[in-house]
Amino acid sequence: METLLIIDFGSQYNQLIARRVREAKVFCEIVPPSISVEEMRSKNIRGIILSGGPASVYQKNSPKLNPEFLKLGVPILGICYGMQALTHLLGGQVRRARQREYGRAELFLCRRPGGLFRGIPRRSISWMSHGDYVARFPKGFFKTAYTKNTHTAAYENTQDKIYGVQFHPEVAHTEYGARILRNFLFPICGFSRSWTMRNFIRETVRKTSRRVGNGHVVLGLSGGVDSSVAAALLSRALGRRLSCIFVNNGLLRKNEEEEVRQMFRRRLKTDLHIVHAEKIFLKKLKGVTDPERKRKIIGHEFIYAFEREAKKIKNAKFLAQGTLYPDVIESRSAFGGPTAVIKSHHNVGGLPEKMKLQLVEPLKELFKDETRRLGRALGLPETLVGRHPFPGPGLAVRIVGEVTEERLRILREADARFIQTIRDAGLYDKIWQAFAVLLPVKSVGVMGDERTYENVVALRAVTSVDGMTADWFDMPKEVLGKISNRIINEVKGVNRVVYDVSSKPPATIEWE
Repeated sequence: METLLIIDFGSQYNQLIARRVREAKVFCEIVPPSISVEEMRSKNIRGIILSGGPASVYQKNSPKLNPEFLKLGVPILGICYGMQALTHLLGGQVRRARQREYGRAELFLCRRPGGLFRGIPRRSISWMSHGDYVARFPKGFFKTAYTKNTHTAAYENTQDKIYGVQFHPEVAHTEYGARILRNFLFPICGFSRSWTMRNFIRETVRKTSRRVGNGHVVLGLSGGVDSSVAAALLSRALGRRLSCIFVNNGLLRKNEEEEVRQMFRRRLKTDLHIVHAEKIFLKKLKGVTDPERKRKIIGHEFIYAFEREAKKIKNAKFLAQGTLYPDVIESRSAFGGPTAVIKSHHNVGGLPEKMKLQLVEPLKELFKDETRRLGRALGLPETLVGRHPFPGPGLAVRIVGEVTEERLRILREADARFIQTIRDAGLYDKIWQAFAVLLPVKSVGVMGDERTYENVVALRAVTSVDGMTADWFDMPKEVLGKISNRIINEVKGVNRVVYDVSSKPPATIEWE
């Protein structure tokens, strides 16, 4: 497969570079600067992008560019620190800027647009984020762009096909950033736009079949998008050599078990094991109100239930997970590169080590939106592929306070009516995540001329791109009224509904 390599120098924009490249239908991988030339030669590399990063090239222990990379004979584009690393390696000079440059900056082209800047106007807006600058570019290079504060905002060596930009074309604020990257990928590198879901399916099926051989794979199926798409893909590759384990912990959404059964056992003919553990989970959660204790109890009991069922499967040698590319980068520091570890993820490590099974992660090269496209290509229904995120601990962290069978019933019914109403209104796909929360308070009400003292349900709906930040969704008044009316009239035990208008930050999306 034609591959573009992104050398990770520590930029938090690495995923954004990869996303822009993938959107252009080009396959790419993020790798550390320590990757060997031998490993690079084993790949079908047509181009290299050097990422930005927080270091300075003259600092001790700053990441360096391996000079052997230049001997591969493929085009190279250095972005921000990547440009400075090129400059330093090739005999140019990088200095500390008197005035740092962050944010939008007007970019001026020096010469007739061509090559990297083909089709770009002489003046445009770029996004800067640097404290160092290229004071003298290497021999054989010439300047192609500048800003008021940056003498050399871009340079190139057309003979060796080496290019550098001090700004960040991958950031949406750079006016023609996507065009600049496409100029590098196609006229310069000569990629053929071969990154399609059809090709990905074919290649993954081939690789997985060869790796697993006659072994058996077990997969923890949650009913969410990631695990469901992973199961559908592996089912195509392995058939009956895939066994999915679905643990019903009693903390699921309404009809979730039946929907999983219909999809995987009846439609996809998957070997599906359903573990009924509702009573044990409720018993362990009795009297527990602290959200972190809830999470730990649920995580421990899930592993126990999964492990017990997996032991019943003969010749089980592999454990499959629906790990996505952002999970891998955030949890493992970009394949060993210098990117800061942002957070840990429940499906990155832990369970495989405990069970001593080899790990299979068929989605680890994909972003969330790519996973959804893959699910559609595999024939999964939109109701599953476009489903909103759901927390690992399930409804337990949407019940503020103790989790009981009665409180689960109330929340499950209220949530189902909330989701169905926004679907009917055509709003579901405009919302990143929507759900109901059962509060630990009761309020006085009047129903049928009688005083009531019943539960309060909070509704939460947000818009977001990646879940890192979120704004509350401006729900139409008539839809809110319909939701409230349905919940109060149809869900026994609720007499008040409120709407959460908090953004993230300062609030989080989930309440616990």
